[in-house]
Amino acid sequence: MERIWAPWRMAYINNPAPQEGCIFCKAWEENDDRERLVLARSRHSLIMMNRYPYSGGHLMAAPARHVSDMDDLSDAELLDLMQSVRRAHNLLRAVANPQGFNMGINLGKAAGAGIEDHMHIHIVPRWNGDTNFMSVVGNVRVIPEGLMETYDRLSEEITAGAAKG
Repeated sequence: MERIWAPWRMAYINNPAPQEGCIFCKAWEENDDRERLVLARSRHSLIMMNRYPYSGGHLMAAPARHVSDMDDLSDAELLDLMQSVRRAHNLLRAVANPQGFNMGINLGKAAGAGIEDHMHIHIVPRWNGDTNFMSVVGNVRVIPEGLMETYDRLSEEITAGAAKG
């Protein structure tokens, strides 16, 4: 029998109660970036890891302001958000060397938005062969690296990049 080790999932299993409030607003307001998985902040947005990723390194970029639609953002906020998406994309290219990306915005429940009230953009690295029978047959995703290990590698790259200028 094959075994899949995913010890980082215990935090989810042991805490089934949904969190109150917006995860993006909490991440923006609180200073515990590691706990909230925040990798970077800019004037109007932040980049954070998805706690329940589709694949290893799944990031999200969100505006600082709690808005549900792109039309609610100023031009400066929208530009800053897209620059954060580009920064996340480049960060993943440097650290994880993916062969492709899925990037997307789900606006509204009908579009699959898990967090409807605070728009955000998913940046998902992809590799040839990263989807296999496990997703189809077992309804299971295999993530090969722990969440905090991925956070540390991405965070180190951001710090190194900031030091270079």
